[in-house]
Amino acid sequence: MAQITLIEAVTQALAYEMRNDDSVVVLGEDVGVNGGVFRATQGLQEQFGEMRVIDTPLDEGTIAGLTVGLAAQGMKPVAEAQFEGFIYPMMEHIACHAARMRNRTRGRMTVPAVWRAPWGGGIRAPEHHSEANEHLFTNIPGLRVVMPSSPARAYGLLLAAIRDPDPVIFFEPKRIYRQYKEEVPDDGEALPLDVCFVLRDGTDVTLVTWGAQVKECLEAADELAQKGISAEVIDVATLTPLDFDTIAESVTKTGRCVIVHEAPRTAGFGAEIAARLAEECLYSLLAPVERVTGFDTHIPLFRLEMKYLPSVERIVEAAQRTLAAS
Repeated sequence: MAQITLIEAVTQALAYEMRNDDSVVVLGEDVGVNGGVFRATQGLQEQFGEMRVIDTPLDEGTIAGLTVGLAAQGMKPVAEAQFEGFIYPMMEHIACHAARMRNRTRGRMTVPAVWRAPWGGGIRAPEHHSEANEHLFTNIPGLRVVMPSSPARAYGLLLAAIRDPDPVIFFEPKRIYRQYKEEVPDDGEALPLDVCFVLRDGTDVTLVTWGAQVKECLEAADELAQKGISAEVIDVATLTPLDFDTIAESVTKTGRCVIVHEAPRTAGFGAEIAARLAEECLYSLLAPVERVTGFDTHIPLFRLEMKYLPSVERIVEAAQRTLAAS
């Protein structure tokens, strides 16, 4: 079995669903002839034609509105925002229509649509191309927010997102699009949504993260192990609805928690997890919850970009602080 990258896993999942479900269509800027900015849809128009892989105008509002309309009438559209910073014009249709349709019609209509967006920093991109804005969507009822962290999870979670009867925001960490490969069977098996994945067992501290930062957390766990500290690593994967039980079970075991994300610190999704830990797991905590995050500023241009992103060093230091505090 060939090994593939995360971006190739996205392509593989799209192709599988399009082969097996004629209602699946792909649309967005340059997704057809050019195969998308990151080539996530490369070759799909040749396989499935222009009626199912649609090059749209450079108009995110139109893309989002068309996606809602297609989904409400029985199609399963997968729309692409070229970068997560371009998704803001789509938010009116996503928040005001897609996320509300089931509730508005008392279940008579749903919007089985997926909005894909290359997400996060680390590729030396210009302004509006390196944002981590997942927290803006986790506060919208009726939306699922999903973020894979490996080729296998990208394949399985995207299949599940396309098959879901409700709208899904599917953020793809572009920093790890081609960072490494793994074997991903093209068997059409979806991974469960609304579930955290425990990637490494540990007993001393829990590292909670999602997206590209999974890599840094696993590396931090390796460094901590060399210092005699056993770290459990949890990939949240589906931010909303949140599988808090898995996080709570881990923190109850370890007594300590470090939450890691690229988004700015203030009102980032890590704050929600920390608040729930304080509400529901207070008596299990042996130290205050630590957060290692981006800063409350726009992500800088490439000379300072990696200074902005949470590093292995910052994660290790935060974990050691939780142990020192107990």
